[in-house]
Amino acid sequence: MTTSRLLRFGLVPLAATMISIGLSAGCKKAAEPDKHAHDDGHDHAEPQSAAPDEHKHDEHGDHDDHDHGEGEAHADEVVLSAEAIERYGIKVQPARKRLLQATFHTPARVAFNAEATAHVGSPLPGRAIEIKARLGDAVKAGDVLLIVESPELGEAQAEYFQKRMMVETAAPGIELARVAWERAKGLHDQSQGISLTEVQRREAEYKAAIAAQKAAETAVIGVENRLHLLGMTQPAIEQLARTGEIDPRYTITAPIDAHVVQREVTLGEMVGPEREALMVLADTRTLWVLAEIPEARLHEVTIEATAKVTAGTNGAAHEGAVSYISPLVDPVTRTVQARIEVPAASLALRPGMFVQVELAVTDAQPGQAPEVIAVPDEAVQTVEGSAAVFIPVEGEPNTFTRRAITAGKPIGGLVPVLAGLSEGERYVAAGSFILKAELGKGSAGHQH
Repeated sequence: MTTSRLLRFGLVPLAATMISIGLSAGCKKAAEPDKHAHDDGHDHAEPQSAAPDEHKHDEHGDHDDHDHGEGEAHADEVVLSAEAIERYGIKVQPARKRLLQATFHTPARVAFNAEATAHVGSPLPGRAIEIKARLGDAVKAGDVLLIVESPELGEAQAEYFQKRMMVETAAPGIELARVAWERAKGLHDQSQGISLTEVQRREAEYKAAIAAQKAAETAVIGVENRLHLLGMTQPAIEQLARTGEIDPRYTITAPIDAHVVQREVTLGEMVGPEREALMVLADTRTLWVLAEIPEARLHEVTIEATAKVTAGTNGAAHEGAVSYISPLVDPVTRTVQARIEVPAASLALRPGMFVQVELAVTDAQPGQAPEVIAVPDEAVQTVEGSAAVFIPVEGEPNTFTRRAITAGKPIGGLVPVLAGLSEGERYVAAGSFILKAELGKGSAGHQH
């Protein structure tokens, strides 16, 4: 066949392709004998050189696994300095079983102790000329609070002095009338030298003088009682009787040991008995917390029931006890007022504040609920969505580890631990929040 025919039918490219395939196959077969020859001559050389690399790789893998496991073992541990433990108030104590008592919350307000409060006023009208006590001052019973100058007091003192003078001047008149009557009576009895009518007249004059003296004495007693009502003491009245010196100034003193919590008088101001109080004194060492108990829960509260008073969301709790329960139900709110006495620790509670009261339910019979391991609210932290406490690591000072627990519903500020903590086992009861924060920092660094 001619070349032109081959080109026409495309046989030349096809032939070239077949030749190329044949050459490739021949080269492959030529290479295979070389490989076999190399394997036969160095049968164990290649495995010996490869083994160390393989062993080295395995050792490195084992080492990585060991380091990773040790890191996981310490991932839940926190180490603090002794200074930090003291600064953040971290306290460790053994877990113990408690008899948890059911509680409920109710709103309340803080008020002064009404039995240790005094409203000080003026029993007579006048003008405040001196003010001895300022707002916030601590005073003792008998201390001078203010001085009032009263014209009414001066008038009463003058009247008292006048009545006493009348009593004193009436005594000589009685003696003269008595002598005159006795002389007339003697003359009449001896010689009838005087008429009986004259004797009777002189007797009447004597009795009238006695009556006038008694009336003057009664008037003195009346004015003296008025001075007592105006605030004068008996020693002050006796001094007035001795000296005759009128003093219209009236001194108002403190009736109890207390603080001046309210002052409604200024210097020079007119005061009087119509004013309810010029100053309010209160003993702030003990306050009243007046809780509103719903009518439906009234049977759950009794006298001396324990109570926990909390002011604000982050306020400290104040322990107290129910001292009084009102016998009346408010017709509008359908609540009963219960009084709780609490100490005013550093004035953290102030009269007028609205607070929350957690009252212990006292209608349950003793022994009805078993004792369970319980820890304070602040000891339980939520870590990675689960409840946990922190345990000191034995043999490692200032080291704490997280321990997952199964916690029940908080009751009275305590959380029952259903699983994860044994009785007597030591745990962080206070300050665990800082351990949680440090644990979070460590987890973030490890992930990075």
